[in-house]
Amino acid sequence: MRHQQPTILYEDNHILAVNKPSGWLVQGDDTGDMPLSDWVKSYIKKKYNKPGDVYLGVLHRIDRPVSGIVLFARTSKAAVRMSKALQTHEIKKYYSAEIAGYPPAESGTLEHHITRNETNNTAKAHIKATPQSKPAKLEYRVIEKRASSTLIEILLHTGRHHQIRAQMAAIGCAIVGDLKYGYPKPNSDSSINLHACKVVFQHPVKQEDIEIKVPSRF
Repeated sequence: MRHQQPTILYEDNHILAVNKPSGWLVQGDDTGDMPLSDWVKSYIKKKYNKPGDVYLGVLHRIDRPVSGIVLFARTSKAAVRMSKALQTHEIKKYYSAEIAGYPPAESGTLEHHITRNETNNTAKAHIKATPQSKPAKLEYRVIEKRASSTLIEILLHTGRHHQIRAQMAAIGCAIVGDLKYGYPKPNSDSSINLHACKVVFQHPVKQEDIEIKVPSRF
């Protein structure tokens, strides 16, 4: 499942952006597999010949079978500022996705209420608010219609657990390869066709506008 190595997309003294291949965890879990965060720490330690522990702030995560851009902070100052920008949705996160079938319109906004099932690590998108649900919102636009699927770009407004996967499944358009949310067959490498393709944000220290992009893999 982990044939590819991560690649560095952007790097300075304060932040670092990595292209995560599908199959990599962002942070460690009980599988014992090396997470992306440890890979990045090892990269920094080696490149800059740093003794002792390397500081790394994990700002957000993307699911293991998802590929694309993950942002890290190299200083505590950057971590605090970037975390706040994520909470206030000042950091724009775009995804490309190949979904089963065709969405109801060429572009649109999906708003649901997400609940999380800790037992089987899934999320469910509801039309109306329910106990323990959290509001979820995304925008999408069609990029290309294929024989039995559609390539779309998504702008994420909220960052709920499995949000895109659950919302797409809720409108009958499960992400290609996503068995957990109803797609009938897996991809050969256990990935799903969801890719964090672009982030746009203001640099936490330099105050410059930064845009980082990486092409879709499907």
